[in-house]
Amino acid sequence: MVVAGVEAKVSRLESIVEQIGEAVLATTETIERLADRVDNLSAQIEEQGRQLQQQGYQILALCDAVQTLAETQDDSLQRLTQLTQTLDRLMALSEESSN
Repeated sequence: MVVAGVEAKVSRLESIVEQIGEAVLATTETIERLADRVDNLSAQIEEQGRQLQQQGYQILALCDAVQTLAETQDDSLQRLTQLTQTLDRLMALSEESSN
């Protein structure tokens, strides 16, 4: 009887150890899948970071281009103003000499 009781306990312990082993394997597989997902997300985040950095550079380049355009337009406006003033003087001189 003692042997039968010990065998039952050993059998129960073997069953528990087997269940623990299965749980450990399932947990390990889950952790591996989660690690793969984290790796994928990390790669996506890195790529998005690179894209954002590139967009930042493009925005800076666009700002520089707009500033250059504004400066060029300002210079052109000043030259146009000077040209208009010169033409006004020429017209005034022309009218004076006609009279």
